[in-house]
Amino acid sequence: MSARIALTLQVPHEALSEYERRHQHIWDELTQAIKDQGGKNYSIFAAPHLDVVFSYVEVDDEAAWRESAASELTHRWWQYMSEIMPTNSDLSPISHELPLIFHQD
Repeated sequence: MSARIALTLQVPHEALSEYERRHQHIWDELTQAIKDQGGKNYSIFAAPHLDVVFSYVEVDDEAAWRESAASELTHRWWQYMSEIMPTNSDLSPISHELPLIFHQD
């Protein structure tokens, strides 16, 4: 079942330019994995005054998307990004899901 997933991730404002630079040079294999896992319309917006970024993605299958977090590629990306942003003990970024309140097609 398709779904929209939105969340915030903690990114200190002083690390935002590096966070942006790393996403401008996102690994080709990661871009392909996002597509292969059914992700589309993936966007990240900055809210530097809150020390967060807002991530939005539409997925074909929410369960399959969430399973992708266990991949070796995802863990490598988390490790790479852990240099500039707070993480959980497994190096996943500290994030908070945002429930959908309203949507209009």
